[in-house]
Amino acid sequence: MRLDRLKGDRGFYRMVAMLVLPMIVQQGITFFVNLLDNIMIGALGTLPMSAVSIVNQLFFVVNLTLFGGLSGVSIFGAQFWGVKDYDGMRRTLRIKLMFGVAVTAATTLLLLTKGDALIGLWLAGDVNTPAEIAEVLHEGMAYLRIIILGLPAFMLTQVYVNTLRETGETVAPMKASLIAVLVNLVGNYLLIFGKFGFPALGAAGGAIATVAARALEALYIVRHAHRNTQKYPFIPGLYRRLHVPADLLKKVAVTGIPLLLNEALWSVGNTLINNSYSARGLPVVASVNILGTAWQFFAVVMFSMGAAVSILVGQKLGAGDIEGAKEINLKLLFAAFVLHIGVGLLLIGAAPFIPLLYKTEPAVRTLATHLLVVAGLSLPVHTLIHCAYFAIRSGGKTVVTFLFDCGFMWAVSVPLAFFLCRFTGLPVIAVYAVIQFADVAKLGIGLAMLKNGFWANNIIGA
Repeated sequence: MRLDRLKGDRGFYRMVAMLVLPMIVQQGITFFVNLLDNIMIGALGTLPMSAVSIVNQLFFVVNLTLFGGLSGVSIFGAQFWGVKDYDGMRRTLRIKLMFGVAVTAATTLLLLTKGDALIGLWLAGDVNTPAEIAEVLHEGMAYLRIIILGLPAFMLTQVYVNTLRETGETVAPMKASLIAVLVNLVGNYLLIFGKFGFPALGAAGGAIATVAARALEALYIVRHAHRNTQKYPFIPGLYRRLHVPADLLKKVAVTGIPLLLNEALWSVGNTLINNSYSARGLPVVASVNILGTAWQFFAVVMFSMGAAVSILVGQKLGAGDIEGAKEINLKLLFAAFVLHIGVGLLLIGAAPFIPLLYKTEPAVRTLATHLLVVAGLSLPVHTLIHCAYFAIRSGGKTVVTFLFDCGFMWAVSVPLAFFLCRFTGLPVIAVYAVIQFADVAKLGIGLAMLKNGFWANNIIGA
């Protein structure tokens, strides 16, 4: 393949930068705060940090389930925006709101009634003492009961941000995140450690700060959308009626359900992989928590490039420019890959220093450092997989993406982690490396599908 087909011109990179940079700032700030949250809670010791890590694993499943459902609808939203069909945009936003309310209600009921049993799944086995198990369960439930109060605001933010991004708007979500960050950081400092006369609430204080930050973030983004109706013509009349045409609902369901199942089952699979690591003891849980938080921070460019693929390719497909969609996707993948060679090297360089920010045992820091190095080495591979997934998804091929993403997770990654952690003496670092680089096979499948071109379709006119 000729290099000039992969490289964009200056105008292309300027367009991508204007779209992606605010998303990078927004997500980078969010994940940086998550990192600071972990560091602050980590200052309380390994057990509180492990408790919060376990609860966050449960919310990871919830968040990706919500993301999966919204993403299925967003495929249509991006294409509707591409042809300026504002009625279509309004209807897809209604579907997102109804779905978000349903997920939030079901999640709240499940976690309030079965939260202790779910946390206990990470505490099984004989590697942890009864006292350790009791403390982690107590801290985890205290954190969970508070953090769950922020779910409605979190859902509302995700629904609106998801829709605004379909229009190419990324600055307002960035500003909302800045507000949330400030509130979260100040709240953490005051309530975790009990500064300026506030009570020292530990992990529970961190949860309160997070709930407050999510509430203000939702308030800002919803207010922004409803005060700028000229920019977002689909907002007026949004809540006047909740009617959605049956044919659109059917199309969204057929396309979106595989994507919803993919995100839900993928997140469950990822959680089971981390659960397999927990069979090696709470110090490993703490190390994996440090890894996961740092990985999210360094992967913000990857997440943003995936969103750019979804938006730009989806808009081209909605406008009927199939060849243009393929061309822009190819250039985005190349840019993402080259960029993440550098990001991966940055992560490797930072690996020895990130664990030093945590008040934990030397063994935990050493293991976390090694895990971060492997993560940095594998980042370019996972970036290509991530962008390929979003490209195939943008054309509505969600059954294919389900098999590509979730199918590989459950057929290869989950059983591999379960077997290697429980039935071999292989070190955790080696297990992690095997699982990360097993995805090279997945990358080969993804690139072959992109080359075939079957994924590039206009679905709103089908």
